[in-house]
Amino acid sequence: MAKSETDQIFKAKPDKTVAARKFKPLRRAVKIPVWGDLSIRLGAAFFLISIVVLIHWFDRDGLVDNVDGHVSFLDIVYFTMISITTTGFGDIAPVTDKARLVEAVIVTPIRFAVFFIFVGTAYNFIIKRSWEKWRMARIQDKLSGHVVVLGYGISGSQSVEELIQRGTDANDIVVVDPSEDRLAAAEKLGVNVIAADATRDETLKAVRIQEAQSVLVSAGRDDTSILIVLTVRHLAPKVPISVVVRADDNELLARQAGANNVINPVRFTGLLLAGSAKGAHIADYLADLASVSGRVQLVERVVKEEECGSSITDLTSGGRGLRIYRNGRAIGFWEEECDNLQPGDVIVEIVPSTNGNGNGE
Repeated sequence: MAKSETDQIFKAKPDKTVAARKFKPLRRAVKIPVWGDLSIRLGAAFFLISIVVLIHWFDRDGLVDNVDGHVSFLDIVYFTMISITTTGFGDIAPVTDKARLVEAVIVTPIRFAVFFIFVGTAYNFIIKRSWEKWRMARIQDKLSGHVVVLGYGISGSQSVEELIQRGTDANDIVVVDPSEDRLAAAEKLGVNVIAADATRDETLKAVRIQEAQSVLVSAGRDDTSILIVLTVRHLAPKVPISVVVRADDNELLARQAGANNVINPVRFTGLLLAGSAKGAHIADYLADLASVSGRVQLVERVVKEEECGSSITDLTSGGRGLRIYRNGRAIGFWEEECDNLQPGDVIVEIVPSTNGNGNGE
């Protein structure tokens, strides 16, 4: 079978008792990394405490040490810490009006600021993150109508970006891949990710594959992709599956495994090359149709109630119908059946792209 776009994205793993359950739970990227957030908070607290130390040092004449009568720098640091923490042993105390005014007007607000920084840190790293972990677990348990992308190599990453550009909410996309590096890139797009082996039943059950809107498979190796398709079809008999294969003789195997759509990027590249030989703009137009960023795009949808009985040339969307699918049969726009659309027909049409750089065709 054909080699992958990346080196063995999914590798065969030994069949151990607990191996299938070692994947990480569903997660979503946070705006600031954990250690970055912690560093900012600790830095802010240290900065404020340093200010109080300096204030006390320059106003040390207003302090009295009831132990030895001498206020050293170490005494200043000690007094600052017990002042900030409101411990108040009484061995060092402000005695002048100026020192007491500084404590009331300057040090007290800083004391509250430091207190809230530490309380906020405890909330963020203990309560909030525990809550976020619990919330993501609830989201994982209730996933429905989502798109599952199994494999985040070149094809998988481009498909996720295209889905988002086409209007799919990133929160409704789940990416499964064993590589943390690839998942880190996926998290930047705001999608949900799971580090796991997509050939395992437990992995697919964890992303509620049976409730998915569609499944996109691009494991990087044809044999692994076909195995994933078999596993998905076993767990979700009715979910549409699209898979990328690179060898022509594997396309039939992928369909027999249960894939609804089999995409061969090598063949598509060949079509573009052949098109460019027959016309300077054919390849450009084909690429335009395939991407939402072009002037036009292909759309597949179910016929609307008000369109039933009319012709494929009179679509309410304003698009140009190319073919319909009726009872599993493809019917071209030139055939008589397309003059009488029926309920349940699936229409493939060309519509102007709202994201393109033109006004359509």
